[in-house]
Amino acid sequence: MSDRLSLTALQMLIRDSIVLAMPGSYWVTAEIAELKENYAGHCYLELVEKDSKTDNVKARVRAIIWSARYRMLKPRFEMTTGGSLTAGLQVLMKVTVDYHELYGLSLNISDIDPAYTMGELAIRRNEIIQRLMEEGVFSMNKEMEFPILPQRIAVISSSSAAGYTDFCKQLSGSPYGYYFYTELFNSPMQGKETEQGIIGALDKISGRINDFDLVAILRGGGSTTDLQWFDNYSIAFHITQFPLPVVTGIGHEKDNSVTDMVAWRSLKTPTAAAVFITEKMHETDIYIKEMEGSLQLLAKEILKEYSAMTGDYARRVIPSVSGMVAQIRSDIASMSVKLSGATSGYIKNAGIKIAVSISELKKNSRYLSDTTSAKLEKEASALQSAVPRLIARYREVVNVREIQIKLADPVNILRKGFTITESRGKTVRNSDQLTKGDHITTRFHDGIIESSVTEKRKIPTKYDKGRD
Repeated sequence: MSDRLSLTALQMLIRDSIVLAMPGSYWVTAEIAELKENYAGHCYLELVEKDSKTDNVKARVRAIIWSARYRMLKPRFEMTTGGSLTAGLQVLMKVTVDYHELYGLSLNISDIDPAYTMGELAIRRNEIIQRLMEEGVFSMNKEMEFPILPQRIAVISSSSAAGYTDFCKQLSGSPYGYYFYTELFNSPMQGKETEQGIIGALDKISGRINDFDLVAILRGGGSTTDLQWFDNYSIAFHITQFPLPVVTGIGHEKDNSVTDMVAWRSLKTPTAAAVFITEKMHETDIYIKEMEGSLQLLAKEILKEYSAMTGDYARRVIPSVSGMVAQIRSDIASMSVKLSGATSGYIKNAGIKIAVSISELKKNSRYLSDTTSAKLEKEASALQSAVPRLIARYREVVNVREIQIKLADPVNILRKGFTITESRGKTVRNSDQLTKGDHITTRFHDGIIESSVTEKRKIPTKYDKGRD
């Protein structure tokens, strides 16, 4: 066959056809899938285009930036964007199409527009934010209650990151001397593996949710383009659904990533995150000390009040006992008078028989006197034993009142599961005192919850029916 071609001839024919068909330069948009610099200073890239819905690769091609050109493009890109050319970036490049009989098709990059990359990152970030807002989850983590004692911290970071070391050092060197427990869940914090690593760490923590009070995502310093790994819908969505507050210290001074935006609190650096957590502990410490002082004052007031009541009871008991003793003495005196009168009458009525019965009268008088004395001694003895019993009885009454007072102590009532609700500094006793939007404070025996009234419903009772 006369039209047979060698492989070399075919490749050269393809090359010449491409040169003739595409002689000029073209501005092309693509994502950098891989990037390598060799020893000679040349930069080799693999460029791809992905389907916007499925993320599947639709096109792929090799590209090269020759060393002389790369030495000019690289610093300009870094100065404009604040970061390096790296895998995952969308770029706008000026290219010429090249075909080599050994290496096949490739693109020769002569220029890169850094402004396009910055714009693409901003557009992608805005799209993610809008999607999270439309789904109604953007602020879910922010709405959680921050722990009163944030001591057990699950840390998501790279084990080799300086930011993680700074975070732990700041916590251990707290000027207040608080103890913190931290556990590292190792994850890549840059590159394509960032998403999978952080989500995997969050899943591990969720399996041990009762072991921790909050989560800290830490990275440390980085460039503006490094921020793109945290402008990620999946990471942000997992944070919004996470059952613990998330604090970030990703290390960007100028801008916040979507991850920062959905977290309970974002700090610029890991060190700042540690300071924030320490100060939250200190706020609780101050509050507990203030409550301790208030409780001590309240206890003193209660003891003072019931001491006064005990004294009052004693003052009431003593006069009563004294009155009883006086009455008994009066009765004894009256009995003596009656006795004397009875004896005199008997003598007068029996005057005629005095001589005969004098001996018997003396005998009977002595017997009556002895009997009365014995009775008086018995009455006095009974009175002496009755007074201590009466005093002891009143003391028992006082002790019972003291126990009742202690049981009525607000702290004991709160420990039984009851709460105290306050609004505008006053105790709320019924729903009529509140309106929608009011801020309320609910006190438990072990803490306080701040909240707002979002809905108010009147619950009818049997008394309401009676009034109807």
